[in-house]
Amino acid sequence: MSFLGFGRVCALDIAFDAGDAQPMASVKNEQATAHERLPLFRTGDTIKGVVHIAPVPGKKFEHKGVRIELVGQIEQYGDRSTTDFLTLTRDLEPAGELATPKSFPFEFNHVEMLHESYHGINVRVRYFLRAKVSRSYASGVTREFKLWVRNPVKATPEMNNSIRMEVGIEDCLHIEFEYAKAKYSLRDVVVGKIYFLLVRIKIKHMELEIRRRESTESGSTSHSESETIAKYEVMDGAPVRGESIPVRLFLSPYDLTPTYNKVNNKFSVKYFLNLVLVDEWDRRYFKQQEITLYREEK
Repeated sequence: MSFLGFGRVCALDIAFDAGDAQPMASVKNEQATAHERLPLFRTGDTIKGVVHIAPVPGKKFEHKGVRIELVGQIEQYGDRSTTDFLTLTRDLEPAGELATPKSFPFEFNHVEMLHESYHGINVRVRYFLRAKVSRSYASGVTREFKLWVRNPVKATPEMNNSIRMEVGIEDCLHIEFEYAKAKYSLRDVVVGKIYFLLVRIKIKHMELEIRRRESTESGSTSHSESETIAKYEVMDGAPVRGESIPVRLFLSPYDLTPTYNKVNNKFSVKYFLNLVLVDEWDRRYFKQQEITLYREEK
């Protein structure tokens, strides 16, 4: 609903042609305080529907045209910059007068939406429809309608080798850990084992973390920030030499995205498995390994 001049001029709304069959995504809102349901699309989809305009009952107004825009935008919080990587426009009505409610169909055919929607720490990728009613003697009437884009891949990676690494402190601790593979779908399970080859310090606790690192580029400057997405307790208590601890971490319960590499040369998102050991003096030891995440076709 828009308010112009001395009062309300008209209401704008959008209905998608798919109706109740329109796929929806449940995503965190921009403040990360709650979830909202948004129409879900993927690259190559056709986005079509109807723009409804309803003047205030008993009133009419002149306009300079009605249009709808489909916008894909990267917003960086650090420098408050925005980059539109996708802008498509459809003119729905030439200049005229509206006195009664009217509906205008629109269609964007097979749209390339190469970047997934993303809400991160310092950057977000968003898509939205912007309906606009232009006016010559007053500010126009504009309303935005948010969309969400996910792009699954049909094939699993051909090369997906296991990860085998060693970590230790000379003459005190020697651990070997192994993960079954290095690339995981978002609904996958991390399976592995941890072997204690030498234990001369008392380990009281061990956990496995999933960490997300977001790196942004702005001009000649770059910034990276990490956050812990998940924690999985591997062991509680002191291990002994020769002991083997299994690892089985389900990824689907967590708020994960695919790995993103230089999205529009603006940002990247990487994921790591971080093994954390805590000894009896609360000293912490870390070993981090990068993994690749991808969105698999259902």
